[in-house]
Amino acid sequence: MATIRRLDEQTINRIAAGEVVERPASAVKELVENAIDAGATQIDISLGNGGKSLIMVEDNGCGMRASDLALALERHATSKLPDGDGGDNLFRIKSLGFRGEALPSIGAVSRLTITTRDAAASEACTLSVAGGVMGQPAPAAGRQGTRIEVRDLFYATPARLKFLKSDRAETMAVSDIVKRLAMAHAGTGFTLTSDGRRSFAVRGETGETRQLNRLSAIMGRAFGENAVPVHAARENLQLYGFAGLPTYNHATAQKQYLVVNGRPVRDKLLNGAVRGAYQDFLAGNRHPALALFIEIDPADLDVNVHPAKTEVRFRDSGLVRGMIVGALRAALAEAGHRAATTVADQTLSAFRPGSNQGANRGGGTGSSWQSAAAAGQRDFATTPADYASLAEDAADWLSMASAAAPAGENTQAMAASAEARLPLGLARAQLHETYILAQTHDGFVIVDQHAAHERLVYERLKRQIAETGIKRQILLVPEIVEMEKFAAEQILSRAVELAELGFVIERFGPEQEINAAIMIREVPAMMHKGDLAGLLHDMAEEIDELGQGLALKEHLEEISGTLACHTSVRAGRRLSVEEMNALLRDMEATPHAGQCNHGRPTYVELKLADIERLFGRR
Repeated sequence: MATIRRLDEQTINRIAAGEVVERPASAVKELVENAIDAGATQIDISLGNGGKSLIMVEDNGCGMRASDLALALERHATSKLPDGDGGDNLFRIKSLGFRGEALPSIGAVSRLTITTRDAAASEACTLSVAGGVMGQPAPAAGRQGTRIEVRDLFYATPARLKFLKSDRAETMAVSDIVKRLAMAHAGTGFTLTSDGRRSFAVRGETGETRQLNRLSAIMGRAFGENAVPVHAARENLQLYGFAGLPTYNHATAQKQYLVVNGRPVRDKLLNGAVRGAYQDFLAGNRHPALALFIEIDPADLDVNVHPAKTEVRFRDSGLVRGMIVGALRAALAEAGHRAATTVADQTLSAFRPGSNQGANRGGGTGSSWQSAAAAGQRDFATTPADYASLAEDAADWLSMASAAAPAGENTQAMAASAEARLPLGLARAQLHETYILAQTHDGFVIVDQHAAHERLVYERLKRQIAETGIKRQILLVPEIVEMEKFAAEQILSRAVELAELGFVIERFGPEQEINAAIMIREVPAMMHKGDLAGLLHDMAEEIDELGQGLALKEHLEEISGTLACHTSVRAGRRLSVEEMNALLRDMEATPHAGQCNHGRPTYVELKLADIERLFGRR
């Protein structure tokens, strides 16, 4: 165990603004983080009246020496920062706490009692402080570790009590803090008890699946069933975690958890990276569920940004964002045509008597599909592209199936054999000239033909752009865009990269002190009628914030999605059996085929066992 010491004056002056205990949740966060830093494998939290009358945090960590106990209650005294280095140690922080302010701040506004014992001591030691007035250390009974009791929070500052919410709201805030820390530290067990009733409990996980087990325990079993692993490594940066399938989505971003070096954070950069990675798969008002963990060299990370320590800054933010986007897209691509299991659950609930027409339940995806579906199934003025390519694929597939079948094998046996090999089965019928009904070996699949083909065409367009490049359109009259000089310089510095995306620009006119002008000569052919000036300003803002321009890429992807929608087979078109089977085979071979560009599922799979339950056969 390291010795608690007073920080030097230079380090104190470089620490972000002092710790503010604004509600019970902030006190719990600091105390639990101290327990984690102490190496605890079990942490128990108890609350009374939402933490207003009682907060007790008990751990089995290394504990403190009796000689360090009084020093621990002094401001800017800590064992977590190395001595010296002129304050540079603030940029190599490996612990959750480091300021030495939490205990003194809590003790100043409450009645605080610490009971602790380290491994070498024969007995525990206790010390109390009330309203900032410290008592004397005294021997006590206790096991190895530390128990901290906080009673009558804010009794010394009664005005702050007026700003606290109800007991229930404060308890929920504490619960959220504890769950986030529990996600970040799967090897540690946590319990949370409120007014004598246990509301949260997880044991310390071990083994290769410990992270997924912990996430499933907190985020729900459905998340574990519908999440794909995420892995990436680059330089001194590692990314791992689990991301929910696009069809397992939610109305808010509350199911997104981001952890950096064991510290739960809320970061705009990371949240923006998540949105960018899922842009192709979700409607604008839907959000994925995920938990991502970043391990980075502390020298490349600044956690001394805000007293709450929930904000961080990366030395190379562009690298971090790019890795997150790339890793998420790779993980979702590996999932192939897979769709969330909750889609089937919601479908079955719609069949049950008294159901609310498939109202959104438990798993997350839901009612916003209706608006997305309306957008995707609009009445087209022009005839969409037909299934010519799919029909060719169908002929090839039928010939291979025939060659593989033994001579004399009947059609029913062939179908049964094929169903066992094919995830989406064989087409049996077309319902309302909109939905394909396919039989699998253990159930059946219902496919939305327009949504499915839209995704296939979109993925094909993206492959063509990646392989053959983006076609440019020369503007007959170049467009001149005026902007601030600094923003213009940032845009021009990326001229080569923009040209690769079909966007050719150059400086226009003489240099000015404040403003500058950029001439747009060529643009991607698919967007020659777009708002070019607005796009240029958006790219300038992104380059300033993230170090890279993403607006153009995202705009091109949006346009590609629109083209795919307009060139896909629409609802109401009758398909042959060969065309339906060709569509199913193409879906099986195409990444992300489980959802359309608007985020709604392209198919629903129902198991025979679930169908039998509907009819009372099980």
